[in-house]
Amino acid sequence: MQRSSSTAKNLCRQIFRDRIPLEYSKHCDVFISHRRIDTYRNVAGLLYDHLSRLNLRPFLDSKSMKPGDKLFEKIDVAIRDCQVGIAVFSPNYCGSYFCLHELHMMMECKKKVIPIFVDVKPSELRVLDCGSCPAEELFRLREAIEEAKNTVGLTFDTSNGDWSELLKDTSDAVMENLLQVEGEIIGRKQKYIAY
Repeated sequence: MQRSSSTAKNLCRQIFRDRIPLEYSKHCDVFISHRRIDTYRNVAGLLYDHLSRLNLRPFLDSKSMKPGDKLFEKIDVAIRDCQVGIAVFSPNYCGSYFCLHELHMMMECKKKVIPIFVDVKPSELRVLDCGSCPAEELFRLREAIEEAKNTVGLTFDTSNGDWSELLKDTSDAVMENLLQVEGEIIGRKQKYIAY
């Protein structure tokens, strides 16, 4: 069932109305995976700010981490705790072990992942073997990329795309997925109580 944007926003506000404020909670709602050199100053940063204004709790490495934090430790916890992931695929995304690790972990943890293909087509995404990655891990990373390529996502061209439309479409997709995840959690709780 497709909900209108305003209905999704109202339902999200209702669901998140009574939760713990961000400063008292370590959990995030949305994990944003991106390649810093491609998207930090535009797509990823704008998404983080936009989702924050909607009273969601996004995780973006540059905004959510502080000097001294252990990269994998902090990122892995954020991925495990989030409900929805956004993978901002860009021309250099697959060249980053950190990005591929984040994507693999989101897939492994069975998170809802919203792919955004920025200046790149899904068919162009490839994990290259640089010789430093064990074959088993390389296989898992490639598997995660294939799963993302086969997930309905958003596409965006930074040279002539409508930025406000990208933010609206992404936030609508995030809210729809958060509502779905929240509904599944409530359903499991009700089923547990029934037993």
